[in-house]
Amino acid sequence: MNSGFEILHPQGWKPAKGYSNGIVAGGRTVWLGGQIGWNGDQEFETDDFVGQVRQALENVVAILAEAGGKPEHIVRMTWFITDKQAYVSRLREVGEAYRSVMGKHFPAMSVVQVTALIEDRAKVEIEATAVLPD
Repeated sequence: MNSGFEILHPQGWKPAKGYSNGIVAGGRTVWLGGQIGWNGDQEFETDDFVGQVRQALENVVAILAEAGGKPEHIVRMTWFITDKQAYVSRLREVGEAYRSVMGKHFPAMSVVQVTALIEDRAKVEIEATAVLPD
């Protein structure tokens, strides 16, 4: 893994696909608040689930860049989604959007279905924690 991180994967466990079970990292920690699928002007360009995922990830990366970070510095992500079926049925497209923004870096992740998000049009909110190398 990049930046001297160590992926935690117990011996004998099946491989984690699209995420890591755990990561050990040292350096400067950056916490990013939840990002939704709107642009920098706080306008939704799409109501499509995958389109909002891509935009939310782009927002995470843009904010992280302000601290001098890159996607490979993210150690943890939590996704809040309003429609589990939209996520599961379009997982391949979600993965393509993810890799186009984040590359092949898979931090520890959780996905939680919620009843609603504060912004009515939001279908996904993603928060992240990154550790920048010293």
